[in-house]
Amino acid sequence: MTMDDMQDHLRNLDATKIFFTDLNGRLMSLPVNPAHLPAILRDGIGFDGSSIAGMARVDNSDRQLFPDIDSLRIITFKEQTLGCFIGRIFNERGLRSQADPRAVLERVIEEAEKEYGYRFLLGPEHEFFLLSGDEFGEKKHSDEAGYFVATPHDKGERVRNRIIAILAQCGIEFEKAHHEVTPSQHEINLVPTRPLDAADRTVIFNHITHQVAREFGYYATFMPKPFDNQNRSAFHIHLSMSDLDGNNVFYDADQEYGLSTTARQFIGGIIKYGRETSLVMASTFNSYKAYVVEREAPVIRGWGLKNRSSMVRIPYAVNPQSTRIELRNPDPCGNPYLQMATLIAMGLRGIEEKLDCGRPDRGSAYGYMRNHRIWDQRLLPKSMFEALVEAERSKFLPEVLGKRIYDSYMALKTADWEEHRTHVTPREWERYLGN
Repeated sequence: MTMDDMQDHLRNLDATKIFFTDLNGRLMSLPVNPAHLPAILRDGIGFDGSSIAGMARVDNSDRQLFPDIDSLRIITFKEQTLGCFIGRIFNERGLRSQADPRAVLERVIEEAEKEYGYRFLLGPEHEFFLLSGDEFGEKKHSDEAGYFVATPHDKGERVRNRIIAILAQCGIEFEKAHHEVTPSQHEINLVPTRPLDAADRTVIFNHITHQVAREFGYYATFMPKPFDNQNRSAFHIHLSMSDLDGNNVFYDADQEYGLSTTARQFIGGIIKYGRETSLVMASTFNSYKAYVVEREAPVIRGWGLKNRSSMVRIPYAVNPQSTRIELRNPDPCGNPYLQMATLIAMGLRGIEEKLDCGRPDRGSAYGYMRNHRIWDQRLLPKSMFEALVEAERSKFLPEVLGKRIYDSYMALKTADWEEHRTHVTPREWERYLGN
């Protein structure tokens, strides 16, 4: 498609937007005039970086947003047809912003290919809740259904089907979709793709899900754990790795469990650096309320074969050449670019350091919790404070994120924790007001 054809096509839509994320992973968008697209592609379009979390200081706030021309997707909602690009952030033309989360993933992918000779396919599991009621008012379940329950009890099937149809129209293929374990909870899995596309798709998926939920009178949330005594929404990431010729490097028929030495080292890196990267994978104080025994969220740093209590799971593969890993501690409230970049970087560091992942978890990993201590290095952090301490001590995390993003990210998350730590809740009134 020529530039003139693209401009004519976009002119007939209701809006054209450039999407990007702040450091927290929240979707940002800038509507633009498609008639100006040639100039925007050449020079970018300016915005106030100091008003975006972790992006810039007020005394040096001008930033330029450049659309990635290959990322264009046309999204057709009930009342609007939208053309959207994924944006790249620059300090000025020719100078990429060190605070752009997408740039972190781009760099890690490039290093993996050039320095190690590896390429990846990623397939995240997208979990979310569909709730009744106002966004900031009382939250009510939209159904009382459970895992794989069918209609009419599964009230969200129509919503999922509409999301899937819109995704298909803009070239995103789904693999499976179903009601999840918790009432009002849903999951849609997309087909595996390259890491940058997987992160870009996550941004698009979240936007579509929010919009479609509203069309049906629901409110969609990617908050990890909205309800006590219920399972969380996770962001499980399936990852396979190949050499430059397309051969799966995780499988070796001659090794125990069919796992290659490369796979064991990759898993070893994830386990070793799991605590100090937890703040990226589980980035809110609500995230840590999900790490509960017997709620399908991992609590131990370990790995297992087909074991959903493990932090790293090796799913069953009909074709051994499809051998992959699944990381189970991330949640959907984080920044997908940083989460995917960190996952790949942990595994590559494990290969570099020739780490071994040890023996797999036997039975439920939750059984190990009987003899744990308050501060236990075997476990994933149990609070955002513990995750902050581990991230502050880490030498690995600043190397992955870059000093600019690391410093800004730590400042954002520390402020978030301090606000939470000092906030007095109704539960405290109930327990202590009578003292």
